[in-house]
Amino acid sequence: MNIIEHINWKAVSSFPKTELQRLLHGRGGVFPECKDINIDWLSPVILIILYKEVEPRWLAQLSETLEQKMRSLDFVVSSIQVQYRCRDFAPTEVLFGEPVTDLVGYENTLKYHINLGSKQNYGLFLDMKNGRKWVQANSQNKRVLNLFSYTCGFSNAAMAGNASQVVNLDMSKAALSVGRENHRLNGHDLSKVKYLGHDLFKSWGKVKRLGPYDIVIADPPSLQKGSVNIKRDYPKIIRRLPELLNPGGQALLCLNSPDLDFAFLEGIVKEECSNASVIAQIAPPDVFRNVEIDKGLKCLLIQL
Repeated sequence: MNIIEHINWKAVSSFPKTELQRLLHGRGGVFPECKDINIDWLSPVILIILYKEVEPRWLAQLSETLEQKMRSLDFVVSSIQVQYRCRDFAPTEVLFGEPVTDLVGYENTLKYHINLGSKQNYGLFLDMKNGRKWVQANSQNKRVLNLFSYTCGFSNAAMAGNASQVVNLDMSKAALSVGRENHRLNGHDLSKVKYLGHDLFKSWGKVKRLGPYDIVIADPPSLQKGSVNIKRDYPKIIRRLPELLNPGGQALLCLNSPDLDFAFLEGIVKEECSNASVIAQIAPPDVFRNVEIDKGLKCLLIQL
């Protein structure tokens, strides 16, 4: 399979050379022969993500061709790595260049710590770029609550948009620590940023006391063992929105489970928060196209 011809090189070259971007989203099924591979540009690293084993010789050829093509477009490639999501613990191997593990990535002029090789996820979900862009454009003087904040991508966007206060909540104190460093990296006023390393479903009182909010962002993991079950728990989140939001407040509801569709999300909004209406869908960047739209990232913007 010729993966190179499925990459939109015109779009790739239109971004700043250091901008984080997905080069190929094979998992969307648009190119059936590539359905088990994604490729990301994390300047100066190309990361190949495999969901199925491939021939080592083919992988080496892909690495060489990618390096040549990126270099021809004046990208500086210091390392090409492959992450085997098809193997236990998702190990990473260097195919070309240096074993780069820590770097600073750029998105919409904001900086984010990126870590390769130690965890399955490297620090930022690129399909949520347009959601972060919306937050940045709509946070002026707003109080923002970021649930399941991970490394605080949405919160950095909110602070860049001059939010008056941001509250980050995530069970992972390690992820929040990276989020704190991201805020420092971007020179944000840390007195306006709070971090709650708690289980949301045991902390409603604390979250509510720090409100009310103008924007609530909910981007829960599809399934987190012992913590989050989307079918069971998303209705609980939406049910609480009238308590958390100011009148006229907005919520960005995100869902990245291939097994649950837009109708599921719209249905629980209608059932659990009848005084809210869906005002927009925020689509991911074009490269994240899915043959079946309901299997990809779903983002609904609702307003009380």
